[in-house]
Amino acid sequence: MRFAQRNPAASPQSELQIREQGGVVSFAVRVQPRASREEIGGVHDGALKIRLTAPPVGNRANEALRRLLASRLKLPLSAVKIAAGERNRTKRVEITGAKADAIRALA
Repeated sequence: MRFAQRNPAASPQSELQIREQGGVVSFAVRVQPRASREEIGGVHDGALKIRLTAPPVGNRANEALRRLLASRLKLPLSAVKIAAGERNRTKRVEITGAKADAIRALA
């Protein structure tokens, strides 16, 4: 019996789902708080995986996420908004003034 090899690059789960509408880019983020360093670790289940050193206490991880995305995209902090999932590891982020290509480049 032969098994077909899976190509992870072709998997829909490995592709970042980005919506761009009216100058606002929206996408999912999977946050790992209390990591040893801050980094963007690719795409996992359709979401951008981001490791943060901040703990998930007192909104500190959310603010660290906003700061990291704003600095990587060279945008003001006010352009980055957590639209959904403030208390969850999986969040929906909206960024004003960014293009979908810039978000894909982060991954």
